[in-house]
This record gives sequence, C-alpha cells and structure tokens, in this order.
Amino acid sequence: MSEKSRDKLMVHSVSVVIPAKNESGALQPLIHGLKRISVVNEIIVVDDGSTDDTAQVSAEAGAIVVKHPYSKGNGAAIKSGARAATGDILVFMDGDGQHRAEDIPRLLAKLAEGFDLVVGARQSGAQASLGRSLANKIYNYLASYMTGHMVKDLTSGFRVVWRTKFIEFLNLLPNGFSYPTTSTMAFFRAGYSVAYHPIDVRQRVGISHIKPLQDGIRFLLIIFKIGTLYSPLKIFVPLAFLVFSIGLSYYGYTYFTENRFTNMSALMFTTSLIIFMVGLVSEQITSLMYRKSE
Repeated sequence: MSEKSRDKLMVHSVSVVIPAKNESGALQPLIHGLKRISVVNEIIVVDDGSTDDTAQVSAEAGAIVVKHPYSKGNGAAIKSGARAATGDILVFMDGDGQHRAEDIPRLLAKLAEGFDLVVGARQSGAQASLGRSLANKIYNYLASYMTGHMVKDLTSGFRVVWRTKFIEFLNLLPNGFSYPTTSTMAFFRAGYSVAYHPIDVRQRVGISHIKPLQDGIRFLLIIFKIGTLYSPLKIFVPLAFLVFSIGLSYYGYTYFTENRFTNMSALMFTTSLIIFMVGLVSEQITSLMYRKSE
C-alpha cells in the first residue's frame, strides 16, 4: 500500500466480517493473521448455526462473535455482520481459509483510489472444480454483457466496500449463497464504482457446504437474478426477438408452401409480445426496487 493510500485510509476504521458455519479448523489461523494487519480495527465472526466449536475458537482467537440460533444462510450472516460492524470500511472474507489476510492492504489501496467496491478476483485455476470454474466464467460473461463493464469475478466472497453504501442494499441481498452476485450488480445499477484486484486463494480447510444438485439449481437462479437485478430488458428483448424470428420464419415457410397463416405462427408472435411485456414490467419493478433502496 502506498503512503498516500495509507494516509487516506488511516482516518477510517476497518471491520472484517467473516461468515462461518462449522469452520473451526480454519478460523484460528485466519483471525491470527488478521490481527497482524495493522489497518484492521475489528474482526467479526458470524456463527451461522454451527454445530462445532466455531464460536468458541473465534472468541478465544480474539474476534467478536455474532451467533445465529440456527443456520440462516451465508447472505444472512453477511447482513448480520454488516449491521454489527462499527467500521467505515467493511472487508468480507470466507471462513474456510481460502482467503489471505495479507491481501487486505492491497484491496484497501484500490478502494482508496476512489472506488466504492473492490472485489478480490480469483486467478485462473483457483476454482475448486472444473464445473465451478466454467459456471463462474458464464456468470462473468453474462454480468459483463448486462453492465457494459468487464466483470472479472462476480461470485468472489473476498471484497472491501464502504459500509454506508453497502448498507443501502441490505434489503436486496438474499439469505443464501448469491449475496456476492446481488451486491455487485446492485452497485453497478446504482452507478457506484466497482474495481477488481487479482488474488490467489488457498485450498479450503474442511468439507465444502456446496452440493452438486443444489449448486446446479443455484447456478440457474443466479443467471436469472443477474438479468433481473440489472436490466431485465437486456434479457427479455433478445428472447422476444428470437421467438418472433422463429414465428416469422415459420410463417414464411407455410406461406410459400401452403399459402396460409398457421396457428403456430400466431402463437409464436403472441408469445414474443408477452415476453417483451414481461420484460418491460420487470424493468419498471427493478427501477422502483432500487429507488426504494436509495
């Protein structure tokens, strides 16, 4: 971190928020590493209904512990941590040992350049599996298309953000695992500045909580959420045009071969109109949703 960036951040306090569920094996070294980072003022571990000694290990290591009486989800833990934090800047990290405490100063330095949100972008080959790596590439491509900006890692859980701006979108964040997607798209939609900084990640400690079937369903939901959170018309208009084109092509075929207009063509034209109208209504609802947040 440069001296100029350090001086700019010294007037602000930094809170690290770590959502954790049964992560007792990774939390102690992570918290000890965070305590060695001079710019970190507060460490909050949100125990999301753990059945192991996550809360005890965190408290003994020197973190503030916020406990959920039962598991509410990763996003709910993030929201609880953000509400409990007292720092001007929030640093979100996973509790499984993948993220490195020493990367925090570099992310903070990027924030000091004038950005509102800085995301730690995982480098190629850092994904846990080929399937998840491919899914994240699709997320990033679709998000880049929707926003018109290069999105390097949409789903990374390692990020730093100004607390006052993050709090604006708490009502939009889901309680599940897709909070990174939602928060990133919300910042783009609100016109805030988003940056990415490359990071390396370690192999996680313990067993992943992600299940293949549920993760696949979550993949489809995130794809839908990316579209509806930013600009639904960018999804619905191309889809409506595709259906209309199919209907028009089929009408051309039946007109020249049978000299008639078929019910199938009428159905395709009507369907394309309905899809467009749904997109238009979704666009208005999205605008109202963000206006309410502001």
